[in-house]
Amino acid sequence: MWSLLWSLVAAVILSVDTRPNVKLNSQSSSGLRSDCVGNLMRLSLDKALAVGNELEVEAVNCTQHIVLTPGLAAQCGYSMESDPWGNTRIYSSLLGCYVDNKDDQTFNVGLRLRLYSQSGVVTHDVDQTCIYTRWASREILCDRNYMEVSDFIAGAKGPAQDVKEGNNPPDASGAAHGIWKLTFYTPEPVAMVPREAEQAGYGLMLTSTRLVVRSPYNTAETTSEEVGGVPMEVIRVSAYYQTLHGLNVVNMAAACPTGGVLFINDVISWHVPRRMTPLVDGSFEVLELHMGINGKRLDRSQMVTRGYTLSTTHQHIVIEIPVGSPDGHFKSHAPDYQYHITYSVEPMLEVLWRTTGTQDDTRYKVLFPITTPLMPQLPHFQENTVPEARVFTVVLGTFLHDVVLKNITFSTGVLTVEEGNARGFTIQEHRYKNGTKGYSLSVPFDSDVVLKKNPELLVTTYFLPLAFGFVILPEETPFAHKVELQASLKDVVLPTTTGTCDQKHFYITVKYGSQGNNFQAMVGYRHLNPEMAEEYKFQENGTHFSLVLPYDAADTAFELMKTDSLRARVDLLLLDHINNWVLADLYLSCTFPFTTTTCYPNGTMTATAVKVQSVAQLVPSRLTLKDQSCKPVFSDDRFALFSFSVDSCGTTRTFFDHYILYENEIGLYYNDKKGLYYNRGVANTSPIDPPYRQTISCYYVVNETQTFAVGSKQRLYEPKADISSGQLMVQIRLAQDSSYQLFYQAEDYPVVKYLRQPLYFEVELIESTDPNLELIVEKCWATLDEDRTSVPSWDIIVDGCENPDDIYLTVFHPVVSDSRVLFPSHIKRFSMNMFTFTKDQAVLKDEIYVHCDAVICDTTSRADGLCRGQCVQPTRQSNARPYEQKGAKRTRRGTNSTRQRQISSGPVELTSG
Repeated sequence: MWSLLWSLVAAVILSVDTRPNVKLNSQSSSGLRSDCVGNLMRLSLDKALAVGNELEVEAVNCTQHIVLTPGLAAQCGYSMESDPWGNTRIYSSLLGCYVDNKDDQTFNVGLRLRLYSQSGVVTHDVDQTCIYTRWASREILCDRNYMEVSDFIAGAKGPAQDVKEGNNPPDASGAAHGIWKLTFYTPEPVAMVPREAEQAGYGLMLTSTRLVVRSPYNTAETTSEEVGGVPMEVIRVSAYYQTLHGLNVVNMAAACPTGGVLFINDVISWHVPRRMTPLVDGSFEVLELHMGINGKRLDRSQMVTRGYTLSTTHQHIVIEIPVGSPDGHFKSHAPDYQYHITYSVEPMLEVLWRTTGTQDDTRYKVLFPITTPLMPQLPHFQENTVPEARVFTVVLGTFLHDVVLKNITFSTGVLTVEEGNARGFTIQEHRYKNGTKGYSLSVPFDSDVVLKKNPELLVTTYFLPLAFGFVILPEETPFAHKVELQASLKDVVLPTTTGTCDQKHFYITVKYGSQGNNFQAMVGYRHLNPEMAEEYKFQENGTHFSLVLPYDAADTAFELMKTDSLRARVDLLLLDHINNWVLADLYLSCTFPFTTTTCYPNGTMTATAVKVQSVAQLVPSRLTLKDQSCKPVFSDDRFALFSFSVDSCGTTRTFFDHYILYENEIGLYYNDKKGLYYNRGVANTSPIDPPYRQTISCYYVVNETQTFAVGSKQRLYEPKADISSGQLMVQIRLAQDSSYQLFYQAEDYPVVKYLRQPLYFEVELIESTDPNLELIVEKCWATLDEDRTSVPSWDIIVDGCENPDDIYLTVFHPVVSDSRVLFPSHIKRFSMNMFTFTKDQAVLKDEIYVHCDAVICDTTSRADGLCRGQCVQPTRQSNARPYEQKGAKRTRRGTNSTRQRQISSGPVELTSG
């Protein structure tokens, strides 16, 4: 603490200040206040004055200004203490080196404070006069950085003198000023002359009535001893001084406590030995006993008000101070990023005792700063969330005033307090009467930082994980505290489904519930995927989606077949992603017009068999007519089509009065050899009926033909796989040179080139890793405008080859694998010379656009035409001419193994240099 406070050790005293000096007496001014407290002068410096500044203290002795470094301050009787916020107290012993001492009764203390800031230097002069006449025979002062003992002497030679090197007369021994020698006991005697003692850090002074010795703590001549169980720092010295009657000696000792503090149940208990064995040999009587705070005595009423006690036991004087008393201060800390606090206070003990034998009085005064150990302070959070209000609300605290909330970590990232409030959260600081504070946070349930899950179908549980990030001032020490909030609400609105039909289609509409489209749709037995969505004309507007399914779509089921109709059904399920709950369902069944049998005048019959749900395992291709050699002319997994003449395939004929009835039967019949019928590999030994039978009939009447059919019902379904599809993308780029390493970017256009300067183009199939694909440049042409179909235009590549009518032929460049090119077959490179369009020897425009049509081929299935390779066609005659006005429509060439893409580049501007 001391080295921090006296921060400017080697400061330069400036002769020019930015503001006039402020001279101070015992009354406060500009945040400064000085007073006299016994044998000390006390100066208080308010934090409002010191904040943001570096403080330098100078002792003023007449015209001398001496910078008080830490070592010099301890040697000369000055001390300073400051809390973390800049509240500072400076103490000066009235027997200090630079105090103007008049007969050991009137003491003038002068100080100059220099406050350094970025804006300059501000100085304050302090001049305080103290009168102190109640000197005891021996006075011992224990300050935070030094021990001081002064003894009364009579008849010393000369006036009051400060034994300092700068004030010494030519006699280096210092004897001319009355002090001849000192002997320290460690316990071995160590003799020093005054100059040696001063060089060792000791302060010596001989006034008109007192001899003063001052020692910093932990010097080579001090000892650490335990007195009554309390550790103490002790100095023993014999001082030899000259009087008017000759040489005299005085034995001096000081003992200052360095411990003796207990912390019990939020009470600080400070124990000081009642008998100071280094200071008292025989019996003694305590005449006065006082306690104080910050160097100033307190009377009994003040002690009672603050809850302080001063008592004695057989061995100790005990001062008890409640943790949190108003004379001290709390401070926040964050070891291991956990919040802790300490409490600091500076009690004072003053004792006056009289030795029984000698009747000498000793005044013993100790200023003893105490700081408690680190006390864990787990922040308490109070959740005030009302689920029906749909807002998380939490209050976190309490914290000391030196804690500041900097940010909050949500599930989506870190937000500062300002950013959180801007996002619509409410983050507030709350200050309480006892000086502490807390923070509150409100976050709506619907925010994207809130996590959600559904433990029950209609219940939503909302989670808000938080990490509050704090810093402790002024050190900017960080720490964090995690909180997780949770609330449940029965607020789920389920989606709803509706459906209708026309003559050919199912129409399905789904209205979203409170969770939007956060579900998985199943059509039939398949999850709705992008390919199905495209096939079924999926449309979505944020609140609904719709589907249109043909009645014979793969995901519908056939329930019942009649002569002129087919009843089909589509099933739609909306499933929860996580728990697979059914959020909504729709079973839409409709009857559609359907002709099963057609009778032709030439005696031909056609009949369609349909796999309905009651025979879900049926394989239509295994159906036959009565004559089992008559099989379907077409079949798939749902239909079988038969075509036959009425006099074949086992068709029977029955005559009626006005018509002839022809009948046959579609069925799955027994295997003649084994007595079994085929049903998807399942053997059925029933000798009665086949598992599928459909009777087909034709009535032939004069000028009239009618058809009839029967079928079966019930629901079963077997899913069918679809073929996937995707997009192939091609780009054209203009390279900066023939190395094809650097390309012009969008912001570089228009690119400026000279006439006939080469232009290097690269056409590439991108985002494909299929090595069996090859890109072929089918044709390229130049135009004046960005419109591909504009005129005039000029052919650059025709049918995959250079334009033979061009004076400067297009050049194709090879492509090889490198770190950028993984598949050379995906890239084509060519170059051409820069040109411009002219008419009647006049340039029409100084820029051109280049367009290309590219074809993507499957190398494993080479076809005729372009897919044989780039420019492998036989030599041909081209009719391309400059300025030919080509139509806007261009045909696309291709085979079953190709895909065509259109790309453009430009503009490229012509420059004349």
